[in-house]
Amino acid sequence: MPKIDAYAQGTPSYVELTTPDQAAAKEFYGGLFGWELEDVPMGDAGYYVAVGKEGDSVAGISGQMPGMEGHPAFWGVYLTVDDVDAAAAKVAGAGGTVEAGPFDVMDLGRMAAIQDPSGARVNLWQAGATIGTTRANEPGTPIWNELISPDLPAATAFYTEVLGVGWEAQEMEGGMDYTCLVVDGRQVGGAMPPMMDGVPPHWNVYFNVESVDDTVARAVQLGGTVVAPAFDVPGVGRMAILADPQGAMFNLMQNPG
Repeated sequence: MPKIDAYAQGTPSYVELTTPDQAAAKEFYGGLFGWELEDVPMGDAGYYVAVGKEGDSVAGISGQMPGMEGHPAFWGVYLTVDDVDAAAAKVAGAGGTVEAGPFDVMDLGRMAAIQDPSGARVNLWQAGATIGTTRANEPGTPIWNELISPDLPAATAFYTEVLGVGWEAQEMEGGMDYTCLVVDGRQVGGAMPPMMDGVPPHWNVYFNVESVDDTVARAVQLGGTVVAPAFDVPGVGRMAILADPQGAMFNLMQNPG
């Protein structure tokens, strides 16, 4: 049972959907992954959807903030930090931008929203009452996060300077190297350039599934869109890229057989 009780600094630790239609998102993802969905009242801000599996935290579904009207839904990634104020203070000097924070999220933790020098947005999370995702790397939960950037040298150097993480090349079949995010000697994420023109810098979210093909078919039935049909990555597994009915893109990963 892949349960997690702590994250080291620089490790992806939570994923969150920001969407204009939380009710529709609950119907889609609940039907797709079998998630447990709990509405948490947020006063004037509406509500937050806590996503769980067998009582453990998996992800979150947030409504849009004022000023985001018309923006398509998107998945965001949180990186754990030991001290969010100290980390945020390094962002500008490393070439990035602090877009919001640091600020407290009730007693759950403290966060900041930042942008790296290549334009990819990510959140920093200092754990309080919650570390973020406590169940991962099994069907219906996050299994991988990946920076997509047109300027990997600048972007990776930024995260090294701000968070103290490392990066290493992983040779893939076919001759192309893949860049892995390394924390405490472990590969905890990845980075690669966009595979197509017009793809903006961002962090990808991967969800593990028992069968990519079955999940793709179910997503289409639920109103989702296939962005990239199922394909195999030797030694890694079977994958596909989907978009939910509100436009948020996400990846599926099936473990190699």
